Amino acid sequence: MSIPLLILIFIDMALFIVSSVFVCEFTMHMFQLNYYRYGELWRWFKRNAQLYIGHATVGVLMLIVVLIPWSPVVKASVLIPLFISACFMSKPKKAKKPLVHTNRVKRMDVTISIILLLICVLPLIRFYDRNQSYILFAISLTFFLSPLLVPIANLINKPIEYAGNRYYIRDAKRILADCPDLSIIGITGSFGKTSVKYFLTTLLRARYNTLMTPASFNTPLGIVKTVRTELKATDEIFVCEMGAKWVGDIKELCDLVHPKYGIITSIGPQHLESMGSLENIKKTKFELADCVIASGGLLFLNGDDENIKDFNLRKKYPAITYGFDEENDFYATDVSATNKGTTFVVHTPDGETEKYSTRLIGRHNVVNIIGAIAVCSSFGIPLSALKGQVRKLEGVPHRLELSERNGATIIDDAYNANPSGTRSALEALSYFDGFRIIVTPGMVELGDKQDLLNEEFGSNAAAVVDYAILVGHEQARPIKRGLLEVGFDEEKIFVAGSINEALSKAYSVNTGGKKRIILLENDLPDNY
Repeated sequence: MSIPLLILIFIDMALFIVSSVFVCEFTMHMFQLNYYRYGELWRWFKRNAQLYIGHATVGVLMLIVVLIPWSPVVKASVLIPLFISACFMSKPKKAKKPLVHTNRVKRMDVTISIILLLICVLPLIRFYDRNQSYILFAISLTFFLSPLLVPIANLINKPIEYAGNRYYIRDAKRILADCPDLSIIGITGSFGKTSVKYFLTTLLRARYNTLMTPASFNTPLGIVKTVRTELKATDEIFVCEMGAKWVGDIKELCDLVHPKYGIITSIGPQHLESMGSLENIKKTKFELADCVIASGGLLFLNGDDENIKDFNLRKKYPAITYGFDEENDFYATDVSATNKGTTFVVHTPDGETEKYSTRLIGRHNVVNIIGAIAVCSSFGIPLSALKGQVRKLEGVPHRLELSERNGATIIDDAYNANPSGTRSALEALSYFDGFRIIVTPGMVELGDKQDLLNEEFGSNAAAVVDYAILVGHEQARPIKRGLLEVGFDEEKIFVAGSINEALSKAYSVNTGGKKRIILLENDLPDNY
């Protein structure tokens, strides 16, 4: 092999590695956002094939070049500008939620790096003094297929991941077994579970040393990490949020922590796409009830939720119910809400009552607080002892979180919108006097009901908002249709291509001198 050809091939290889790494990093990010599940990733590929059009076009041109009967020097020379263009096209862009370089991702990075180096080295060794076109073909074909390197690396690493996960899970189970007096409370629901977790933990800390799973650590490994790194011998109660996206997820978490107390906050069409049906969602959420009742524990249910009532009526689980309906064991009356907060009176099964005040707004916050009070009562905490704790409650980040920014009131409800949550957010917005603006991309993961529910969301918003800013041209269509169907002025609807464009528009809309009130309802991750 001549020196000039060798130099050209090494340049091609360097550019091949850089461009392939860029493509793999993007695909890895999407794989992570899709819970490292192959099925989810394939569905994402189908929905977003256009994102790889440039990559595929360059890859095809590379393969055409190496298959044309040119000399290796010409082929290697032509490939250089193609690989350079691939580097520029594939260079990672700023993400709302960047790729988290967990240990799992780092191990996959190592595996991908080894594959890329082998692709470069093995053909070079085998065909060094023969047909150098094999080398160029190998790197061109690998670049074309580079999006597949991520799932391939995950498959290669699967035995290592499985062994590591089993070790950590066994260790967490051992730690929990060494705490026989620890009371474990499992919380699940289509929405409201994170709020209840925060509220309940705050109230319980009036009397008990209480640990909760942080942030959205509601998966097996998130819970395992919490147990292994944060659980102390002095902790008396462990409040464990349990998330589910697939049937059987809650049972898996129950088998891990074995809760003696369970709270089901709500059931709705959240994750309908992956669950398959509302009935599957009900069964999955009630896997917590199966575990708690089997262990002789206490089950708490949101008695106002129609789906919970329907399923429990059929299964007849012994449970303590809470909500606004006076048929519940714990219920609230005399609810008074303003943009400054909410007051309400809680009634217990024993006929006891207590008036509470909270800085939080929205009926869904009140029902979540009632659920937390019901659980605290079962732990022997008097209603009166909870008044100060309820006043101290703060909004969960990005769940109707209030702030002032650039002279505007921001109602940040950007986390994970759902049909019930959107109604609560619009109700909260209605408490504010001023020029009301909604910024939303709508709701996702609702299966074949997604368009219908987003259209209904638009119709509901029309009764509350003065201006609607919709994010994403495809996502906006059913919401816009819902707004227009009830007579909302089309000139007061703006469709933005990104959240940054939407926020810029929200601050520039003429409010006629009124205070600007901006509701941020949902913020889709980068895989949408």
